[in-house]
Amino acid sequence: MIQELKISNFLSFKEEVTFSFEATKDNTFEDYQVVEVAKGVRLLRFAVVYGANASGKSNLIRAFEFLHDFWFESKKDITEKTDAIPFKLDRETPKQPSSFSLKFYVDDIKYWYQLEIDESRVYLEKLHYYSSIQPTLLFERTFSKNISVISFNQAVVKISAVAKEEINLKCLPNISFFAARNQVNVSLPKIDAARNWMKQRVSDTINPLSPMFEIAQSRIQKDEILKKHLLDFVREADFNITDIKSKIEKQDIPQFYLDFIKRSDTLPEEEKERLVDDFYTQVSTDFEHTITNLRGTETYFLPEELESEGTRRITGVQTALYLTMEANAFLAIDEIESSLHPDLIVYLLKNFLENKNNRAQLLLATHYDPLLNQTDELFRKDSVWFTDKNESGSTELYSLVEFNGLNRIASLQKAYRQGRFGAIPRINL
Repeated sequence: MIQELKISNFLSFKEEVTFSFEATKDNTFEDYQVVEVAKGVRLLRFAVVYGANASGKSNLIRAFEFLHDFWFESKKDITEKTDAIPFKLDRETPKQPSSFSLKFYVDDIKYWYQLEIDESRVYLEKLHYYSSIQPTLLFERTFSKNISVISFNQAVVKISAVAKEEINLKCLPNISFFAARNQVNVSLPKIDAARNWMKQRVSDTINPLSPMFEIAQSRIQKDEILKKHLLDFVREADFNITDIKSKIEKQDIPQFYLDFIKRSDTLPEEEKERLVDDFYTQVSTDFEHTITNLRGTETYFLPEELESEGTRRITGVQTALYLTMEANAFLAIDEIESSLHPDLIVYLLKNFLENKNNRAQLLLATHYDPLLNQTDELFRKDSVWFTDKNESGSTELYSLVEFNGLNRIASLQKAYRQGRFGAIPRINL
C-alpha cells in the first residue's frame, strides 16, 4: 500500500508537495476504509482531489503514471527522452532535475524509493527498506562521468561481482534501475519484493481517453468470474443487461494496409512477413437485454457499438476496479465523472469502499463536488485533497483536514463552492 508521494519540479509542481494516504485518528469507517499496515501506521484505501481547471490535480495523477511507466520502460538508445517534464514557468527549474520520493508497504515491510531525473538522464535513484525505525539502503544509483553507477549494500543484498557489473552495463542513463535489473538473471529477494509490488500492485492510470471498454472486453472473453461480477454489478445498478457475450472474430486486412506494409522501407522483412497475413483478430461483444412489453418478457442482443458511452465506460471502469481489488493494487482515475451519471459514481465508490479485508487503494481527481456531501456517509474527511495555483503558477497541494471547524460546516460542497477551501476557478464577472 502507498503511504506517501513527494514531488518537486515536475509539471506544475515547482516546490515540493506531499500527498499522503495516512489516516487521522478519526475512526469513521475504520473497519473497511483504514488498514493498519504496521503498528501505529494506518493507511486509507481512498482519496479524492479537487481543484480548478489547470490547477494541477491531473498532474498528481500523472506523477503516479510517470513512475509506473518509467520503472520498467526500456530504451533502444541513450538519446531517447525519459518523459520527465520539469516546471516550465521559471528560468531555473528547467535546468534542474525532477524529484520523487515514494514510501510504500509490501505486506508489512516499508520501502522508500527516491528518484532525481531530468529529460535526458537519471541523476539519483535509491531504494531503502525498514527493518527497524531507521531505513536501510538496498541500492544507490548515481550519475558520474556520463555513466550510471549502481552500488549495493552488500550487508543485505548478496550479489556477485559479475551480476553487479551486468546490471551496471545494462542500466542506460535514461532508464530505471528496475528496467536494467529485469534483463539480468539474478535473485535479489529484498529488492525484488519492491519490484514485484511496482509491477503487480500499481495499475494503469485511467483518464477520459482511456479505451476502457476495449480493455474490459478482452478480459471478459476469457474470465467467467469477472463476467459474472460485471453482470451482478450492472443488474444492481438498474441496467436491463442480463448477459454479455464476447467472441474472437477474424477480420480481413484492408488491401491498402497490405500495400503500405509491402512498400515500407523502414520495416524489417521478418516484421513485414508477420504483419502481412490473410486476417487479423479482434474481440466482438454483444449485450443481452431482457425487457418486458405487451408480449411479455423478451430478450434482444445489441452489439457493443449500439450501447451508450456510459454503459461502455462503466463496464470498463468497474473491470479496472475489480482487477485492482483482486490484486490489492493502487489505481488512479482522472475525471471519473466522464460519461457517468452521478448516482453511478456513488454506486461505484460504495461498491469499492465497502469491500472489506482489502488493501486496494483508489485515487480520484474530479470536478464532481457533490461527493463532498458524502463524507461521513460514504468516505472520510481525511480522504479529501485540493490543488490550487499560486501567483508563480506552481501547484499547491493540501488536505481538507488542515482546515479548522469542519464539524460546524453543514455542507462541505457549499463551503467549497463559496471558496472556503480555495481550489476553485477565479472568475471575474
